[in-house]
Amino acid sequence: MDFTHCFKVIVNRGKEFADIPNCLGSQDDMECSHTREAPEGSADTWHNCGCEHHTSAQSRLFIKGGRIVNDDQSFDADIYIEDGIIKQIGNNLVIPGGARTIEAKGKLVIPGGIDTHTHMQLPFMGTHAVDDFYSGTKAALAGGTTMIIDFVLDQKNVSLLEAYDKWRNWADSKVCCDYALHSCVTWWSPEVAKEMDILCKEKGINSFKMFLAYKDVFMLEDNELYEVFKRCRELGALGMVHAENGHLIAEKSSEMIQHGITGPEAHEMCRPEEVEAEATNRAITLANQANCPLYIVHVMSKSAAKVVTKARRQGKVVFGEPIAASLGTDGTHYWNKCWRHAAGHVMGPPLRPDPTTPGYLMDLLANNDLQVTGTDNCTFNADQKALGKDDFRKIPNGVNGVEDRMSVIWEKGVHTGKMDPCRFVAVTSTNAAKIFNIYPQKGRIAVGSDADIVVWNPNASRTISAKTHHQAVDFNIFEGMLCHGVAEYVMTNGHVVLDEGQVRVTQGMGRFIPLPCNSETVFSRIRERERTTKPCKVEREPYDGPVAKITATQMSEKMIVADNPIIPNNAEFHGRPMTSSGARNLQDSTFSLSGQQIDEKSPRRSTTRSLNPPGGKSSGLW
Repeated sequence: MDFTHCFKVIVNRGKEFADIPNCLGSQDDMECSHTREAPEGSADTWHNCGCEHHTSAQSRLFIKGGRIVNDDQSFDADIYIEDGIIKQIGNNLVIPGGARTIEAKGKLVIPGGIDTHTHMQLPFMGTHAVDDFYSGTKAALAGGTTMIIDFVLDQKNVSLLEAYDKWRNWADSKVCCDYALHSCVTWWSPEVAKEMDILCKEKGINSFKMFLAYKDVFMLEDNELYEVFKRCRELGALGMVHAENGHLIAEKSSEMIQHGITGPEAHEMCRPEEVEAEATNRAITLANQANCPLYIVHVMSKSAAKVVTKARRQGKVVFGEPIAASLGTDGTHYWNKCWRHAAGHVMGPPLRPDPTTPGYLMDLLANNDLQVTGTDNCTFNADQKALGKDDFRKIPNGVNGVEDRMSVIWEKGVHTGKMDPCRFVAVTSTNAAKIFNIYPQKGRIAVGSDADIVVWNPNASRTISAKTHHQAVDFNIFEGMLCHGVAEYVMTNGHVVLDEGQVRVTQGMGRFIPLPCNSETVFSRIRERERTTKPCKVEREPYDGPVAKITATQMSEKMIVADNPIIPNNAEFHGRPMTSSGARNLQDSTFSLSGQQIDEKSPRRSTTRSLNPPGGKSSGLW
């Protein structure tokens, strides 16, 4: 629960409550008689006396004078919130007493952001991400994000259900905002197929992520990926892919080491744009053949973005997710002379050295060629990154972004004139809510929706820095960036958690939000295509004409034909029969598609020296 307002009321209006029993509020004394400390490990304090006036104050909010911005419209109106739900929207509202008023004149009132891609406290590459579900979600709220969707990502051959339970145990006691989960499929078997069904029907999962990278760790082969896509379609779940060519990356990584290139720059050099683009195209092809909707996570390059854009224009059901990092910075940092600075930007797929990439991706995002934004927030401190100081392959992959995503997108998108505020709301919140089937509970300011709301000041600015951010990590890839557009108030489930620059949260105040399958946004076209494109055989009269006969010679054991009849298992060179005298037909070819030679099974004869070759010997005098 949030007791921030309880504290604020006592501070600002203490005299009003001085005569109320069990409440010691006054201008000089700003504590409730029943103040409780926050859970161990939290830097925050709870103030809850349980008095009626405090209960009323913390459950009722009135946002006055702001301009409400949804993905499809903006208008001036007030909002009344009670018990975490938006109860009224309009002007001249009649509201119950005891509500706190937040003045929003000159500000935008927008739905809280939804970060579709985080990895809090992820065990990865021998260590753990330093931002856990407490510090990570606290930082998210500070930046205007009121919900995250994290990934359940365990090792190969670990039960998907066991991994899910592990992540729920980690998150439930720590999260400060609402959260949901994607599940990762890193191996394939009939048991995995059964567990996917349970996750969808009983555990609130509606998306599964697969990797075409991290060979021998998380990567699936194409045939396995195709099977997972088919299972996703059956369950009404969304297939997600990390698109890189794992086999090629493994080979090129070894080549970099052989050339003596061991620094962070090699990370980008061994996985160039075309490696991402190739895997993106391959994933789209496989998903389309399985009639499965596809979501490409962290689109990092122009090449991959072009593949997604082309597929969408061909009518394929695919969604593209650029992230704060790819929209806000570039891969030139990998060549920085400071190893820590360069390593701090290492992630997979890597940032691209082409400095025009962020602007290009933002253009596509603004025009709906790309649809949603996440962060791939997976943070590691300097000492953790240093695991790869002598070998770039051992640098833990991951960067920050969960706190700064909203400001970076506003700065690079809205402040530059590439997108309007409605589109900003769409790509930071509404589209994610629609794709993952929680709209309009999330992603919209409407009566009945959750009171996840941000009062956004488009005229304020802030400079991003690791010294002032709320994340636990000691580095920020956006260091020094000036951002116009700042969250002044943030509410999650009706609780004010960012109040005039102060973050006031408690561990465990967030909820797990189940994600139902069969999202209308994702599957409406899929179901129709499944009906209209179902394979149908051609009804025809049986063939009753002549059939060629195969001779006994052709039926011999030497003529075993493979599944591909063009290249037989046991290549035979002679298709023509022998002559009447038993000799080989000279019109027959000795060519074989397999490259086999006609005499390669014959024993090698010893060298024969010719004393008088045609044309005369060369040892004589002339």
